[in-house]
Parts: sequence; structure tokens; C-alpha cells
Amino acid sequence: MPHKRKIVIDMLSHATSAPAQGVGSAYLEQKALIEDFGMDDFEVMVNQSTKKADIVHVHSVNPGFYFKMNKKTLSVCYVHFLPETLKGSIRLPRPIFSLFCRYVVSFYKRAKKLVVVNPCFIAPLKKLGIQEENITYIPNFVDERLFHQVTYERKFALRKLYDIPEDRFVVIGVGQVQTRKGVLDFLHVAEENPDIFFLWLGGFSFKAITDGYAELKKEMEKKRENVRFVGIVKREKMPDYYALSDLFFLPSFNELFPMSLLEACSVGIPYLVRDLDLYRPILLGDYFKAADVSSFSKTIRELSKDKEKYSEGLDLSKRIREKYCRKNVYRLWKQYYLGLVAK
Repeated sequence: MPHKRKIVIDMLSHATSAPAQGVGSAYLEQKALIEDFGMDDFEVMVNQSTKKADIVHVHSVNPGFYFKMNKKTLSVCYVHFLPETLKGSIRLPRPIFSLFCRYVVSFYKRAKKLVVVNPCFIAPLKKLGIQEENITYIPNFVDERLFHQVTYERKFALRKLYDIPEDRFVVIGVGQVQTRKGVLDFLHVAEENPDIFFLWLGGFSFKAITDGYAELKKEMEKKRENVRFVGIVKREKMPDYYALSDLFFLPSFNELFPMSLLEACSVGIPYLVRDLDLYRPILLGDYFKAADVSSFSKTIRELSKDKEKYSEGLDLSKRIREKYCRKNVYRLWKQYYLGLVAK
């Protein structure tokens, strides 16, 4: 019986060039997924010659990748953001920002196929003139070998290691420090709850062009007894901070499918997010959500004191962890890649 030829995938990415981005984490996770589970079916290259590849999978919208998506290549582009989701992330002069948005749209249209991480972004892509038959939804996921639950004893050992109060309810927020992430609301909630300790992991990945940079930098530098901005943390250290925390809180105004939420669920802590339509198709029914600072504060206080409500939060987190595990998501990618080549 002849040996089956592996499908060659050239992954084009500079998503890790700026530190601490969810796009970079998603790229690393997806690359490792195919290498770990698909060794019998796929061969993965990174930023190599697309002439040798059966599939060119583009993970970031770098100009150098634009012309590698041509009529001769079977190109797949990962959609991690839309032009409207850039608002609140970076601040550029209006003509430059408009030009960049048009470039992103052109980039997506140039690809033969698109993969979105949230089904609610299919409709906006259709409005941009992309045919629905060329768009596929495959969710994000995280590596449960890195992000996993720890014992009660380990939790408090980590608090001691990182100098986190052992006797406080600890709330963690994760993401780039930018307006879109709701950092100011995070701080307002902290001010309303002085008995609860708040951590924010992340920094100014895009430095001075970050939207709200001056105001956010000023707020970060204010002395607050119950708030700590940890800064950009290496990925291998991230599980420690989730594990020592009691609740993941993301007051972001716009997301696709946040990797940080999946990481928190994988470690086994409850989560609280802003009440946004985009979460409804991916968070599997009911979940803890709120609309403003006062309702965020109320929910956090309830979770810190009500054991039954907190236990409900643990169950909601477990449901996400089991649904978006690596094996389940790999089956979707395998089916998708094989289907592309077969056609």
C-alpha cells in the first residue's frame, strides 16, 4: 500500500512580533495543535516558500503576505479582527486609519477562504462583499497542559510567591492596556470595592499609538492599595496568575473570542464579562455578565461572598473548558484542511 502523502501547510505569521497579543497566542496554539495531533496527516512550515505548500494559512495581515495569496495558492486567512474592532485599540491620524482599514478589507478579500473565531463576524464580512460559502467558523482554544487547575495549597503558595494578599478575594483582568479593553471601568470597579484585590496583566503593546495612551498611563501610575498592574507577563507564567486568582473579569467593549477567557476557564476560575451580543453564540447559554460599573461591582461582591453563586461560576467555566478542548477543535481543523484539499 503506497505511503499517504502529508498535506503541507505553510503558516504565515508575524503575530508574535508585538508582545502579549491574543492574536499571537492563538497562532502559537493553532500551530502546536496541528503539529501535535496532525503529525500523520500534515506537515507544518512557517514563513517558507508557498510554492511547496498545499495550503497557505495566513495568521496576520502583514504586507509581505499580501502577494503570497495569489490565484495559484490555496490561501486561508485567519480573521482575528475587523476594521471596526480596531477602534479603541490603536489611535492613528484619520486618513492613515481609514487607509489601514481599507487595506485589511482588501487583505481578507484576497484570500480564497476565511476562518473566523466567532460566528457573529460572518455577517459583517458578507457586508464587505465576501461570500458566505468562503467563510468558516472554528473557535479558539488553549493548551490545557499549560493552563490547568491547581490544588488549594498551590493557589496560596503562588500568592505568597507573587506577593498577593492571601486573605483577599482576587480579581484578575488580562489584555493590552487600551480603551477597548475597558481598563478604566476595571479601575472604577476596584475603587468601589476596596476590600477586594485587583490584578491587571498586560501593557502597552503598541506603545504611544495605543488608543487612550496618555489617560490610561496616568491612571495606571496612581497609587491604589487594592490594584496592581503587573505589566506584560511571559506566556509560561500566565497560568500562575490565573491560578492564584478567584475571578476573571473582562470589561472589554469589543472582542472576537478572547484567548484570556479560555485561559481562565482552563485553569478553573469563574468569569465575568460585559453584556455584549458577540458572547452569546460562543459562551454556551447562560454566563455571568453585566452592563456597567455598578452592576459589575454588585456581581463581583456576590461572587466573593455567596458560595453557591461562586460554585455556579465554576460550573460555567467547566462547560467552556470541556467544549473548547484541543481534541474537539483539532477535529474541526482536520476536517477543514482535508476538505479544502479534496475540493
